[in-house]
Amino acid sequence: MHKVLALTKKELHGYFSSPIAYLVIIASLSLFNMFFFMIIDQNREVSLRDIFQVMEFMFIFIIPLLTMKLFAEEKSNGTMEFLLTSPLTPTMIVLGKYLSMLVFYSLLIALTSAYYFIVEYYGDPDVYSILSGYIGIWLEGALFIAIGLLTSSWTRNQIIAAMASYLILFILYFSSTFTKYVTGFAETFVTQFSTRTHLENFAIGMITASDIIYYLAGILLCLVLTRISIDHRVWQ
Repeated sequence: MHKVLALTKKELHGYFSSPIAYLVIIASLSLFNMFFFMIIDQNREVSLRDIFQVMEFMFIFIIPLLTMKLFAEEKSNGTMEFLLTSPLTPTMIVLGKYLSMLVFYSLLIALTSAYYFIVEYYGDPDVYSILSGYIGIWLEGALFIAIGLLTSSWTRNQIIAAMASYLILFILYFSSTFTKYVTGFAETFVTQFSTRTHLENFAIGMITASDIIYYLAGILLCLVLTRISIDHRVWQ
């Protein structure tokens, strides 16, 4: 486990050694803050439900830009072979890179916690629904990162990796809009396939086993597929 943590630390050091990490944090928080105050001013309610939905949509665009280089950059720079022949196993490599981006994402989410104190100052918010909303947006981001990690393992081109992530995330996000074209089991499947369905439950304070399983199963599937991808050198 210490090898995984060492790789995670190394990756994080690489992020924060570059101005890109700080630019992403500043730009993301600026957008979130703008929408937060617009929503509060318009709705006049002490709730973060709508801001969670805005954050979900924005992360569809932000996260692929963060994850596209995780493996693609290694391949482009010719360091992937060195990484695979290091004392680290493919599983350790996948976990180390995934955890590094998850820590970065968690920091970004943590910086928005000030929203709770702002709405609490002006009213009496439902603490449980806000907490569950944060759990939901964290799990959704964790899934998006796993998807981005997977697509980055497919290619040495960062743009292609980002585009592949966008395609998958758009399908997951917008799939619920097609429920009007199907009925029965197909309608239920399409509804449950969409990330919007599950985050909406968290945003209103409803945490169910099916929602948690949805995210955890998706994360596990992507990590396993990523491990298979780099283990079999699909990118070569």
